[in-house]
Amino acid sequence: MPYTTYLVEKGASHSFVAEAKPPTVTMPRIKALMTGSLPGFVDVIRNLNSPALLEDSVIRQAKAAGKRIVFYGDETWVKLFPKHFVEYDGTTSFFVSDYTEVDNNVTRHLDKVLKRGDWDILILHYLGLDHIGHISGPNSPLIGQKLSEMDSVLMKIHTSLQSKERETPLPNLLVLCGDHGMSETGSHGASSTEEVNTPLILISSAFERKPGDIRLPKHVQQTDVAATLAIALGLPIPKDSVGSLLFPVVEGRPMREQLRFLHLNTVQLSKLLQENVPSYEKDPGFEQFKMSERLHGNWIRLYLEEKHSEVLFNLGSKVLRQYLDALKTLSLSLSAQVAQYDIYSMMVGTVVVLEVLTLLLLSVPQALRRKAELEVPLSSPGFSLLFYLVILVLSAVHVIVCTSAESSCYFCGLSWLAAGGVMVLASSLLCVIVSVLTNVLVHGNTPRKNPVHPSSRWSELDLLLLLGTAGHVLSLGASSFVEEEHQTWYFLVNTLCLALSQEAYRNCFLGDDGELPCGLRVEQGHDGATAAWQDGPGCDVLERDKGHRSPSTSEVLRGREKWMALASPWLILACCRLLRSLNQTGVQWAHRPDLGHWLTSSDHKAELSVLAALSLLVVFVLVQRGCSPVSKAALALGLLGVYCYRAAIGSVRFPWRPDSKDISKGIIEARFVYVFVLGILFTGTKDLLKSQVIAADFKLKTVGLWEIYSGLVLLAALLFRPHNLPVLAFSLLIQTLMTKFIWKPLRHDAAEITVMHYWFGQAFFYFQGNSNNIATVDISAGFVGLDTYVEIPAVLLTAFGTYAGPVLWASHLVHFMSSETRSGSALSHACFCYALICSIPVSTYIVLVTSLRYHLFIWSVFSPKLLYEGMHLLITAAVCVFFTAMDQTKLTQS
Repeated sequence: MPYTTYLVEKGASHSFVAEAKPPTVTMPRIKALMTGSLPGFVDVIRNLNSPALLEDSVIRQAKAAGKRIVFYGDETWVKLFPKHFVEYDGTTSFFVSDYTEVDNNVTRHLDKVLKRGDWDILILHYLGLDHIGHISGPNSPLIGQKLSEMDSVLMKIHTSLQSKERETPLPNLLVLCGDHGMSETGSHGASSTEEVNTPLILISSAFERKPGDIRLPKHVQQTDVAATLAIALGLPIPKDSVGSLLFPVVEGRPMREQLRFLHLNTVQLSKLLQENVPSYEKDPGFEQFKMSERLHGNWIRLYLEEKHSEVLFNLGSKVLRQYLDALKTLSLSLSAQVAQYDIYSMMVGTVVVLEVLTLLLLSVPQALRRKAELEVPLSSPGFSLLFYLVILVLSAVHVIVCTSAESSCYFCGLSWLAAGGVMVLASSLLCVIVSVLTNVLVHGNTPRKNPVHPSSRWSELDLLLLLGTAGHVLSLGASSFVEEEHQTWYFLVNTLCLALSQEAYRNCFLGDDGELPCGLRVEQGHDGATAAWQDGPGCDVLERDKGHRSPSTSEVLRGREKWMALASPWLILACCRLLRSLNQTGVQWAHRPDLGHWLTSSDHKAELSVLAALSLLVVFVLVQRGCSPVSKAALALGLLGVYCYRAAIGSVRFPWRPDSKDISKGIIEARFVYVFVLGILFTGTKDLLKSQVIAADFKLKTVGLWEIYSGLVLLAALLFRPHNLPVLAFSLLIQTLMTKFIWKPLRHDAAEITVMHYWFGQAFFYFQGNSNNIATVDISAGFVGLDTYVEIPAVLLTAFGTYAGPVLWASHLVHFMSSETRSGSALSHACFCYALICSIPVSTYIVLVTSLRYHLFIWSVFSPKLLYEGMHLLITAAVCVFFTAMDQTKLTQS
């Protein structure tokens, strides 16, 4: 950007490095620029569909002052400030595949609007640079071209303003800034240095620049822009602004004006401090402000007596320093204190979540029995005096809080019908918990009709799974463990592989313990003797035909299969080690080079192409084994289409066109793959419905589940970037090894298999390159095959692309549990265990975040993780619904 560089180094300008607070996404950053306040982290979600901004802002003050505002660019501005612009043209900000038209739609208005003189403020928000980062990262050759284009736009605006300054009584001000930065992967949203540091350049003929004057850019806060713009435009500073005036902008003005500007800013900040801090009089910033006012009064009296003296200048300089110190102290104090939490709504949500978790924990003894049926007295709350008393108490508390609350409250803003529904839910859950607790205390932990086998005991693997899950939950209370959570999961899956290896050696060489490992016993039922399986830990999920003995591990595995069972844990360990090197993630080591960076560089496109092709071939070989012939053909064509799509957008090469430069958006190729994805999913769904409703065919149900799983695998292959396709291939390979050589021969129970699926799903979430930072979300996955922004498909595709690892492992769990037993109990056990093991971290983390809401890293570490946990909970709910739909508990022998 040569012209911009010239203005920064030699022109009449002031340049700064403005620090943006997380979350570094567009809508919160626009709010910070225009209001000077610190947005909440919930604005990350609101960023998808921005509501009108009700806070005081520079835009609102300018409109109230009668200034005419023109806007072109990101439509987020139009949503935030409806009816504030006399002329506007918004462009969709979320369609990241477009980096040309989105900017051309802004630039095409420039010549016309610059010739006119009927506007006071012109706002242009270009999106192309941001979109290129999302598509191909900051090292893309497109970045240089786009920066050159932006430099020419700046030159056009600046030269036009200079030519018109002779006709206007006041000088113009040109502000060039970024709303956020860009990480090394081209994304944003987190708190890395590259994401929070943004350029801020103010250009005006009113600024004095001496020849040879070299100015290093100072580090300031992005919230300082609102106060500076308001003072420059002669407007009131937004009342919620925590920013301070950028003093270099006004240092060329007379001393009296400088002190006046600083006084306006400190008065505004002191009022905000009084509103938010009860003991504001003891605040150091407030004390400095009062001292500055007194000194300012002394300076004015001296100024009225003698305007030109050294004493007056020295006192003025002292007042300036005092004001600047007060501004800095007040701004820092407010930035730490001004965050307002809706405690009432937070407590209501936390209580409901903890009630659900308590009910799940109390249901463990019944849920893990052979029939997996919960005897929860759901009808009792309606006839319970406690139920009505609790509702009465909650209603009274709700009325008291909502009528006395000074600040806005989300729960109080709900209609009485919605609020009443929440109170009824909380009361019902409490009554059910009391009822279950009463049954437990009166009748004991287990029903008489299903006693636990006395010989059941915890194995080493059970202890590892329990302690590992508990250890992960406890680690969520430390910011460093949240930032580097991938290390926790890598450690757990590696330890699990070692434990499985020890178990495989013991079973293959030492033999079983002499007991029936599945707890096989005979029960007398109404239809004669039937085989049943021992409940609790150590119970096999596989239900054998009646009258048959459960074979030992050495009988199940012979020859080559035995050695594969012994080698499988070590092969899985090797796969996990390779995957760790593919994508560096987290915070501490994210900047280190990895295989992903090496593969995505332009010098290694041939290697990436070969690796992507091999990964797709492995995916086909591993997935096709359970598909019907039609689905096999669709899968093969779909995977071929995936490679064609990546070649069309320039990520990989065709062997016969190694130097092809024909790059398109690949929309036709991607839609070609979508056809096969939908076809495979439709075929699988049809088989499932037929097996569930019409034929009750067990084999048809198994094939249908595998075809749905195959469709999800094909969709993941399309959404994954080429260097991440090995993650998908290794995931399928590990699932195959675990299924054939570990879970079946070692006879693990439903709870153990479910926890292992959950652990590997979480590990593969991080193997993809994800982290607990918003910046690692690959939003380009939401626009594969789309030529315009469509909100619902974009959100669903982005969510699936992000959580493909947990979803694919959960889907495999459903198929495994359904295919390995004709009884519904195993699938019921798995569903309950999956819901429980996902609910415990979420519930614990909600309590932790509520307790740590004033922690130093609440916005940069804990809040992003809470968003991830919330989204994971939604996906878990969808998986559990699918579990329940597939659970055929009513199949009986005729």
